[in-house]
Amino acid sequence: MADGVDDGAVPGLPATSWAVLGLLSFGRELSGYDCKKWADRSLGLFYWSPSFSQIYSELRRLEAAGYATSRLVAPESGSRDKRVYRITGEGLAAVGAWAGTAPVDPPVLKHGPLLRLWLGHLLEPDRVREILTGHRDHAETLRGRAAADAAEAGAEEAWAYPLLTLTWAERYYAAERDLADAMLADIERAERAETVVTTEKADKAERDEGER
Repeated sequence: MADGVDDGAVPGLPATSWAVLGLLSFGRELSGYDCKKWADRSLGLFYWSPSFSQIYSELRRLEAAGYATSRLVAPESGSRDKRVYRITGEGLAAVGAWAGTAPVDPPVLKHGPLLRLWLGHLLEPDRVREILTGHRDHAETLRGRAAADAAEAGAEEAWAYPLLTLTWAERYYAAERDLADAMLADIERAERAETVVTTEKADKAERDEGER
């Protein structure tokens, strides 16, 4: 037993709560703005990109559960105090128990561009290429963002494992980019093959007509 959490016990909180508590588990005292910034630069690349309202809602939930504490501090500039949060011992034990024992949900792939490709017979070929090219460019943008965030995270000693997730994100979006390129090449090959078949059919029809 550690800090009031039984071994293997996982309190009933939504995964988003554990994600926010996880942001606090690296030992820093964070404001809601800090949590949003770190979520966008790590979690947002592979799991969840929360709004500020979601961040603050989860922080209040965690504080009510005894998993975090907060205090007001004077800002470095400006006139308003800000509230910063720190994980408690009970919170650290709880998020550790959740990470170690809760069932791991398999990833659910909802791939919008691939759905449009599946419906390509209803679209003009140029529209299909436009969708895949847009997806390719978007994936490359996210790959670059992951690479930049990974380079910055490398300076944070406590972020060794988040750095691995950023490296994974960089590889994932590189693969998405390459898959889009491969699909565009497949479409081009299919269209060339269809043109050849159509031409051969037309030639055969013309020969048959000439033999009559």
